[in-house]
Amino acid sequence: MDPQPLSPARLRVVTEARAEALIAFQFRPDQASPLSVDCARLAGPEAESWLAGAIGESAETCGAAWAHGDQYAMVALVVDETDGDIEAAAAQAYERLLVAVRPSEHPYLLRIWNYFPAINRGEGDEERYRRFCVGRARAVDGMFNDPPPAATAIGADGEPGRLQVVALCSRTPALALENPRQTPAWQYPREHGPVSPGFSRGALLDADTDTPRLLASGTASIVGHVSQHIGDCAAQLRESLANLDALIAQAAEKSGRTFRREGCEALRIYLRHGADLAAAQAVMADSAIPAQHVTYLRGDVCRRELDVELEGVFAAG
Repeated sequence: MDPQPLSPARLRVVTEARAEALIAFQFRPDQASPLSVDCARLAGPEAESWLAGAIGESAETCGAAWAHGDQYAMVALVVDETDGDIEAAAAQAYERLLVAVRPSEHPYLLRIWNYFPAINRGEGDEERYRRFCVGRARAVDGMFNDPPPAATAIGADGEPGRLQVVALCSRTPALALENPRQTPAWQYPREHGPVSPGFSRGALLDADTDTPRLLASGTASIVGHVSQHIGDCAAQLRESLANLDALIAQAAEKSGRTFRREGCEALRIYLRHGADLAAAQAVMADSAIPAQHVTYLRGDVCRRELDVELEGVFAAG
């Protein structure tokens, strides 16, 4: 008996604006929207649309947006900081996120983006990224950490004032992935802060369809838990691509499907210094990732000693 054909993909990502998008990211900080990424675009597409079939319900205000499809849903929140208290803002944002998601038809958090300015300001455990991690950990539930969703946290432009959180949710859980070259972020030693970062390295979606998707978390120049190639953006980007390759291999192993760099539907590269754009583009020219799918943004990496981070979506071939 012939095997039953797999169903069409439930999710795909395109690097252009689409009115029917479940998540319609805009790389235009001047737009007052919970889905407008507050990182200046240096090169590449101005928009990234996550398509997931017909949208049943959606709404947007200046402080929140949501949309529900069949398999997937999106929740986006903007929380104002009070006197620069990113810990309290993180706790409030994640409390609101879980209140919106857990009782819904899409209770599983698969992928989260976090943006807030001055991410590296403060010394030691008072660094704003570390305080953000403390606030998030205070607000989330046990389900969030079993295992945590794929995620990115990037320092946006401007001065402290707002935290932006965007989440992709689903009716069913994704398969969380880790990179064997790296210590799981949720197992980092104490030297990286009082609370380990709450994210997995990636998520594998729709393994039962014709085209599974790999959602790669924020990926930087880290081996084990140690930062590499300090002061050399090009070398950091090459190390980040090596980490991406390891994650791609994990997705292939877990799904039994073929994943390649060429299957990248969208890639974001965050650069701490805009002057590193040409060096980054030179590295990416030899990467086999389609150049038309790469957006370069000016953003601060959560580790102050690192200058570049990437994230992306890959379809199985």
